[in-house]
Amino acid sequence: MSKKLKRLISENALRVLEKRYLKRNPEGEVIETPDQLFRRVAENIAKADLIYDSDTDLSVTTSEFFNLLSEMRFLPNSPTLMNAGRELQQLSACFVLPVGDSIQEIFETIRQTAVIHQTGGGTGFSFSRIRPKGDRVRTTGGIASGPISFMKVFNHATEAIKQGGTRRGANMGILSVDHPDILAFIRCKEETAEITNFNISVAITDRFMQAFKKNEDYDLINPRTKAVVQRLSARAVMDQIATQAHKTGEPGLFFIDRANEGHPLPHLGTIEATNPCGEQPLLPYESCNLGSIHLEKHLVENGGKYEIDWAALERSVRSAVHFLDNVIDMNHYPIEEIEAITKGNRKIGLGVMGFARMLFKLEIPYNSEQGVETARTVIRFIRKMAYNASIRLAGERGVYPNWIGSLHERRAHRVRHATIISIAPTGTISMIADTSGGCEPEFSLIWRKTVMDGANLPYVLDYFIEVAKRERFWSEDLLEKIVQNNGSVSGIEAVPEHWQQVFITAHVIDPEWHVRMQAAFQEYTDAAVSKTINLPSSATVQEVKQAYISAHMMGCKGITVYRDGARADQVLNVGTGKDLRREIRNHTATLPDLIPELRIKVKTKRGNSYVHLGFLTREEGVSEILKILRNQGSIRELFLSPSPHVKNRELLDMVCRLGSKLLRTGAPIKDVLEQLIKSNDQFGEMTSDAYALVKGLTTVVSQVKQETVIKLPCPECGGRPLRMQEGCLSCAVCAWTKC
Repeated sequence: MSKKLKRLISENALRVLEKRYLKRNPEGEVIETPDQLFRRVAENIAKADLIYDSDTDLSVTTSEFFNLLSEMRFLPNSPTLMNAGRELQQLSACFVLPVGDSIQEIFETIRQTAVIHQTGGGTGFSFSRIRPKGDRVRTTGGIASGPISFMKVFNHATEAIKQGGTRRGANMGILSVDHPDILAFIRCKEETAEITNFNISVAITDRFMQAFKKNEDYDLINPRTKAVVQRLSARAVMDQIATQAHKTGEPGLFFIDRANEGHPLPHLGTIEATNPCGEQPLLPYESCNLGSIHLEKHLVENGGKYEIDWAALERSVRSAVHFLDNVIDMNHYPIEEIEAITKGNRKIGLGVMGFARMLFKLEIPYNSEQGVETARTVIRFIRKMAYNASIRLAGERGVYPNWIGSLHERRAHRVRHATIISIAPTGTISMIADTSGGCEPEFSLIWRKTVMDGANLPYVLDYFIEVAKRERFWSEDLLEKIVQNNGSVSGIEAVPEHWQQVFITAHVIDPEWHVRMQAAFQEYTDAAVSKTINLPSSATVQEVKQAYISAHMMGCKGITVYRDGARADQVLNVGTGKDLRREIRNHTATLPDLIPELRIKVKTKRGNSYVHLGFLTREEGVSEILKILRNQGSIRELFLSPSPHVKNRELLDMVCRLGSKLLRTGAPIKDVLEQLIKSNDQFGEMTSDAYALVKGLTTVVSQVKQETVIKLPCPECGGRPLRMQEGCLSCAVCAWTKC
């Protein structure tokens, strides 16, 4: 690796590249350096220039693209980095496929989904055309099973496929709010083991929002007959959406009419769905290749203060648009219909990453008027420069083929691309660039990382340490204070108020500021903005609804709300108040022959495991289970029925026996769980079934009042914390994801 890249690529970034991006030989050994990866991608994408000028000097474009990538000023979506210049050559991240109402259409879409997932893409679907459950099937005289049953079929197909060997299948499932099965759809992920490979969103119409504001009923319409079959209270439905999102983080909302208002291709059809993270509303069979400008790399220091280098930003934007346009031509499309409409519309999605880190260096709080205005100014500038670049390319290469009949033609805008700006969450590419994701605030200032010898070490934002030492509020115990404060400096007296405001983190920011920031980016984004509206664990259902209302009023095209701790597999929140403190008794409880039991099913890589908890309680039977959960002192027995192919069964039995012994002395189950997590930190990566044990206990303890936070480790590398973003868990250390 070159000296320049050694300076730019962190240890964590190199780990991600080696695990998921660099070429390997048949024995699985890495045979490519980061320099060679960027050279491979640059050379491959530059070749598209020959399509438009056979005499062009490719070395010029190759050098331009290589510098753009290797300096981390811009990175394309993961499939482009993984596949460009390799046999697969599938370069797009996101696709939308149509789902018809016949068995033939549905299973043809499942086949196409499998092909896309094998090549590393994610897929979005609208299931709104499928007739509702219980409807008549004329050809057979049978009864329709409804859209949710077919979502489960899609889910099982996705489960069976590993995307390109490096990316697990991700889907977006959307159902119109006026579909007769909407209430069942809202609750379809309440049992989180059912549809694990989908994010879900409700397509919200303007008509529904008007009924909601007026407290009126609205129509449910059978998509087969177009007949009104029922009327529901709009507010009651919104209550159910908000209640479910409060519990699990899903469904999100997709403001479908707003997405279609600004869509430049009404003559080709209607937008019905988005990609898995929601930033790219697409027509059926469309794909989009994404890429993000690294904003933190476009700062210069002047007199001890950072400022935006607008000239450098303009150069990067122009090169990025050129790069993404070339990707469309170099792409090997998995399905003919996708190639035809993608090349016909030439949509690209240029976004940003590192926005929060940029604000840190500009000393601007994320949750401030200045922060929102900075967002608006930056994205407006990027949009202007990107459209100028698109117009220039249109002059050299022609407008996109489906331009005639578009809104661009009506306005006499001769552009190369139907859409240009899209704000993606950036996931692993922001880890490669070692910066914050998309337009999100920083999740935390410090992470825990398990290194090769099993030690559990802090991974800290270097710039914060630099500032703390420069401003003389650094102390040797400051990092530990931040760890104990959930990764935030807010409220730590040793940190001056100004820097508490500057280094703000996601969970400390009021939801209204999250929405305002999303709306500021959306104002100059012609696709959509992927952003999670983070809520504290104490947030109410009413606050979720208020975020929905604000997002619609402010012009967002969708919204995803996540309440901290809503999913047991994200973080484990454990109460430590006096009501939960138990003195450990000097004797061990003797259990009667008959006690109630709670069984928790946990899916693992080797099959299903079952965590069993036995209770010593005065409650009659197990129907009063919530009362039992709130009295953790009554849990007295723990054992695991592991998956059939478990390894180290004897060790797991011993762990459960020792755990049960602790519980019978009166120890709270959260103490047992803490010891399991600490043991994992000491002994390395957790096995599949040990992880099942931790997840099962997490499900129980998360029912208790939330005060202290224990970070559940990543099941792949042991790093923490796991972050929730756009309905997906992700690891900040190794880029493991689970949607």
